[in-house]
Amino acid sequence: MNMIKILKFVSLAVVALVATPAHAQDKLARQAPIEVKLRAIDSVAIKRLQRNESLENPAGDLYPDFSNAFVGYNQMPPAEFHIDLRDFHMPCDSRVLNSHYGYRKQFGRQHYGTDIKVYIGDTIRAVFSGKVRIVKDQGHNGYGKYVVIRHPNGLETVYGHMSKHLVHEGDILRAGQPIGLGGSTGRSTGPHLHFETRLLGEKINPETLFCFEAGDVRGDYYVYRRGGRSQLMAAHDVSNLPAQSEQTVEAKAEESRQFQQQKMDRSTRSRIYKVRQGDTLSKIANRHGITVDRLCRLNNISRSKALRPGQILKCS
Repeated sequence: MNMIKILKFVSLAVVALVATPAHAQDKLARQAPIEVKLRAIDSVAIKRLQRNESLENPAGDLYPDFSNAFVGYNQMPPAEFHIDLRDFHMPCDSRVLNSHYGYRKQFGRQHYGTDIKVYIGDTIRAVFSGKVRIVKDQGHNGYGKYVVIRHPNGLETVYGHMSKHLVHEGDILRAGQPIGLGGSTGRSTGPHLHFETRLLGEKINPETLFCFEAGDVRGDYYVYRRGGRSQLMAAHDVSNLPAQSEQTVEAKAEESRQFQQQKMDRSTRSRIYKVRQGDTLSKIANRHGITVDRLCRLNNISRSKALRPGQILKCS
């Protein structure tokens, strides 16, 4: 009888010893997916945090500040810069182009953007995620109601002639988010969206980056090279390029010298202006980023003053 009890006890002990590891393994097996999910959640949270930080100060290592004073920047772009275009969203539903980038013979001036046909009230959207730098209204001059957005990829985009603003300076946007309504404000001959792409103020033809008719980008990346030889590339081609390298001391010195000379030239040009045939006070004021009233005060003249070609005006 005692032997039977002993055998039963030994049998139960053996079963317990075998069962415990199996139970533990089952428990670990059940916990494993949870740990994987937690790691995935942490990874998503980290990526979201990084993305938000990049939108708080988009391309902060490229631009000197986040001023809303001017559309352009008085600074030379880097010798080479890779622009990621993969987050692109069409700025409007229309794919009809009214006017292209380039010199306009009929107006005798350069056109720095692409004009897309829209109707008054059509939704205008941000082409990339980014942060709103400028929201202004130039009245009957220039861009009219316009918005400038800076993007983490280094580009700044300009949206002109809108009938209404839907964003404020400092707003953080996602690609495709509404920023305004189509219109014909400013110097415009009819409803359209004037759309520009810039890198540190350097104008880039939007149609080299995007195919508006197809509603898509022309390549995953645009490799900007100062002085020409810029090119579009697929993602796998860009990954084979060397990292954006530091310039040599000599190249940096030359770039600095050119920039300072350019800055002085622009500063001199901005202080005075020689009136040309067909100029008006509003045209001159808009060209120099000041109001007509300020232009009149600087030159001690009235708004009704007739301008003559060759006349010198102070503009700052």
